[in-house]
Amino acid sequence: MYSESDLEAAVGAGALTPAQAAAFRHFIEARRHMPVVDEEHFRLLTGFNDIFVGIAAAILLAAVGMIGYYVGPHIDTDGPTPFMGLFVAATAWGLAEFFTLKRRMALPSIILLLAFVGGVFATSAFTMIVSIGEDNLNSPQSAMMVLAASAAIAAAAAWAHWRRFRVPITVAAGAAALVALVLGLVAMGFAAEDMTDAQVRTMQNAMEVGALLLGIGVFLVAMRWDASDPTRETRRSDVAFWLHLLAAPLIVHPVFSLLGLTEGAASTLDAAAVILLYVVLGLVALAIDRRALLVSALAYVLFALNSLFQNYGAVELSVALTALVIGSALLLLSAFWTTARRAVVKPLPDGLKGRLPVLDRVAAVAVPA
Repeated sequence: MYSESDLEAAVGAGALTPAQAAAFRHFIEARRHMPVVDEEHFRLLTGFNDIFVGIAAAILLAAVGMIGYYVGPHIDTDGPTPFMGLFVAATAWGLAEFFTLKRRMALPSIILLLAFVGGVFATSAFTMIVSIGEDNLNSPQSAMMVLAASAAIAAAAAWAHWRRFRVPITVAAGAAALVALVLGLVAMGFAAEDMTDAQVRTMQNAMEVGALLLGIGVFLVAMRWDASDPTRETRRSDVAFWLHLLAAPLIVHPVFSLLGLTEGAASTLDAAAVILLYVVLGLVALAIDRRALLVSALAYVLFALNSLFQNYGAVELSVALTALVIGSALLLLSAFWTTARRAVVKPLPDGLKGRLPVLDRVAAVAVPA
């Protein structure tokens, strides 16, 4: 059985032309009676060796992190040290020089990127804590300052990694660091000593609004990447995928949290609002041909439906009924995704349709952006 990665490797090696690969996909599409693109391809595995190398890399990174623990100075006597993150980041970059730059292995590249950015973030935070002194970091503002500064350094590290290796998830990792930076600055503006419950709630609301706005911003950036590759033929589509995956929880969680859904059982009105919002998210997901929004909001709509069934007396069967309704709906949507997407996109203005992924396209070989 041939995978998308096998076809990409064959085209890259010259064994197949892009036209031949596209013809093969057309053939598979005809046999399945549905467009291959409905599977929303992105590179995660090029083979089982990806899993093998990923496990080995994770073990090695954990080992060098533990070695760094024995190189002082420690935080709080026996706490972490800056060298833990430094050793992990340096090792991840070195491994990426071979497994990412030369071998182009998908899963190990993702693991190494996350380890590098996380290692830089940890190194920065632990170094600042050791340098400033734990006694001088006893206020919420100082703690948020360390968080924001470390996030800024991590964002710069992600940019440097992108310039060198061009791993698609890197843009999302850098965006996540910038989100942490902004939210840290927002928290600094509201944090104070001996905060009352009302002040804490005000700070939480401000951070949730900030996360929502940042999520919308990340979503727009993702759409910009998507719009630059409407047929999803280049790595830009993979970059957009990871950005959508980051944007979805940043948008969904604050909305449901501001509705009060995270504070207790949902009323009938709350449940109806959640279901209506989920339908709207579903329409957006169909229009942009991305499923991340639906997955991110899934936990909330499950909770809302469960509360709704309980409100109407189906206490014992509430979980089963909720799973039955949502599972059936998502499976039906998956089965008829192309038809549903066509119904959503065709009535849209031509200017907007031109910025969305092309309808009824066949997945092409991903090539560098």
